[in-house]
Amino acid sequence: MDGAYIKPINSTYIMVSPGQTIDVLFTANQSPGNYYMAVRQFSSENPSVTGFDHSLGSAIVEYSGGEYNSSSSSVNYPHNLPQNLDMKSGREFVNRIRSLDSEDYPTSVPTNITTRMYITVSMNVLCKNSTSCSEQAMGNMLATSLNNISWVNPEMDVLQAYYRNISGIYTEDFPDFPSIMYNFTSDYDDYDLNLVVTNQATKVKVLEYGESVEIVFQGTTLLQGSVNHPMHLHGHSFYVVGLGYGNFNNETDPQTYNLVDPPKVNTFGVPKSGWLTIRFTANNPGVWFWHCHLDRHMTWGMNTAFIVKNGGTKESTLRPPPSYMPTCTGSSTTGHIRTRNSVDDEGKDKSQ
Repeated sequence: MDGAYIKPINSTYIMVSPGQTIDVLFTANQSPGNYYMAVRQFSSENPSVTGFDHSLGSAIVEYSGGEYNSSSSSVNYPHNLPQNLDMKSGREFVNRIRSLDSEDYPTSVPTNITTRMYITVSMNVLCKNSTSCSEQAMGNMLATSLNNISWVNPEMDVLQAYYRNISGIYTEDFPDFPSIMYNFTSDYDDYDLNLVVTNQATKVKVLEYGESVEIVFQGTTLLQGSVNHPMHLHGHSFYVVGLGYGNFNNETDPQTYNLVDPPKVNTFGVPKSGWLTIRFTANNPGVWFWHCHLDRHMTWGMNTAFIVKNGGTKESTLRPPPSYMPTCTGSSTTGHIRTRNSVDDEGKDKSQ
């Protein structure tokens, strides 16, 4: 799954999030005939609000050879495909996914955590009029956020600004925790409407090379169109060590973590009424985008970026851009620029 080995699973169905990958071995060992293969979207939103299409997709697997006549054969429609909001089936499949954890492919779950984050993933509203805001106000826009920060694409990519020490493109103050703690998974009617209002910014989180990171992603039920969010990290894979429903309890829920053979992936689904915990080692220097893999939510602001600083060797130092890469001509890149990446043959930073 996502390029990492897992223990084999024998199942009549699989569950994958948008952006996630899984290898499947299909064994054609049934009696000759036609068989349906079906797919259905797992959808946790309120369909009466969103109006999303929950149609079922299907294809026919047809056996060939022998005396079987496919044109005269009826096809039995699958009766055991989980429904759109079958959380029990989804949870059961996800809980079966375990890393192979063999001698050749061992797990290495970080245990000495140096950075802890608690990030809410939410549907929100951007207010047209900041002095009088409500969900129904004319001109307001739907938005999404992480810790109530709705990402704004900067005029220059963050990687180039970071590498060339260009200021004014982003800030390094993405919050480790939400600014307001509340009942994240309460019924919508219990919320103060001010909770749905988000702020736009380009904030990133900076990590030292080699840090051991634990992040609890907390789903929220803000707005009636809220859904599960498939979060994807560029540049790193990570271990999903815990998953549960309701609000995360930092005393009891860590006791349920799987630190032996958790799946190692780069995409995961955060339940809108639950939480998910990941761990990884920040050992890939550079600027790495975090985002929801639902394109609409990504364009609405459910993104941020991790900056992983250089390590102490040439191998753990961010490489310079290729010589053929076009340079920007904007005023923000003019003048003398000292890069973060001036390294000698031993990998020591000469620009510090």
